[in-house]
Amino acid sequence: MFTANTVATHRNPVYAGYFADPFVWKHEGSYYAVGTGELEATGHSVGKVFSILRSSDLFHWQFASNALVRPAAELGTHFWAPEVAYANGQFYLYYSVGFEDKNHHLRVAVSQTPVGPYEDCGKALIDPKTCSFAIDPHPFRDDDGKWYLFYARDFLDFDGRVRAGTALMVAPMHSMTELDPEGKVVLRARHDWQRFQDHRLMYGKYWDWHTLEGPCLRKHEGKYFCFYSGGRWETETYGVDYCVADEVLGPYSDEGSQDRPRVLHTVCGEMIGPGHNSIAVGPDGQTEHIIYHAWDKDMTARQMCVDRLLWTPDGPRCDGPTLPWSAAQSAATV
Repeated sequence: MFTANTVATHRNPVYAGYFADPFVWKHEGSYYAVGTGELEATGHSVGKVFSILRSSDLFHWQFASNALVRPAAELGTHFWAPEVAYANGQFYLYYSVGFEDKNHHLRVAVSQTPVGPYEDCGKALIDPKTCSFAIDPHPFRDDDGKWYLFYARDFLDFDGRVRAGTALMVAPMHSMTELDPEGKVVLRARHDWQRFQDHRLMYGKYWDWHTLEGPCLRKHEGKYFCFYSGGRWETETYGVDYCVADEVLGPYSDEGSQDRPRVLHTVCGEMIGPGHNSIAVGPDGQTEHIIYHAWDKDMTARQMCVDRLLWTPDGPRCDGPTLPWSAAQSAATV
């Protein structure tokens, strides 16, 4: 855990504004973050979509730009969970767009600079006719240079092994703007803590609905760790867990995750709904950090938080969560 001295210089949230689904990357010595704003999340955005922030140290952030030139209105009103990849001298912004929690599909936009403007490429990455709901795209480049896109989509089948709901997928990328149409399942929901809502109306029926979302792939010591968020953010069981594989396309195992998320979870009265993480190495070139959002105490905004990511004999863990400043200040002065 962080000490009182560390708390004095590290305050969560690290950015005061609404900034959900934070994705952080580094380019030419600067850190950049892109995320879902309140207007994007609620379908009220105007003009350009998604804010981009800039930082020199991961902990102090300033607004840099509005990223995405708004695509055609008929594509949707709600824009979620952007991430950026750099390849071939260009920046590619992956995101989903749809109408509230319906008909979301994955798209990509391109820019010559990290802060944009990003122009949509004009086509869906996955045909909405074959996949009516896909969100949370996460591009990953393996050591051999090949790219893969992790994402989340809905499944309506269930049995004694898997449950209905949103789950994780991966597909090889033929190019930065084209996916292999045959994606592979990374992980389906199997545990009670991953329940989003019982008796949820979806697709014209009521379901015992479970949710796995926000995939983030990290390769560590030759193994592939797919971090994800599970459950329902209002409940104390919500948080970040992971599954692991020997190959990027799997099979993935989440053995040990039966009871609760192991990396991050809600701390009642202190940290609400931590989730949808990305991972970045700090300015020292060695220390890994997990960047995630959590709700403020009044649950009016999701805000960006940063903590150290530790690799333990039991798997990845968060050195925290560092408490929001009001609570941390009290703890540091006791």
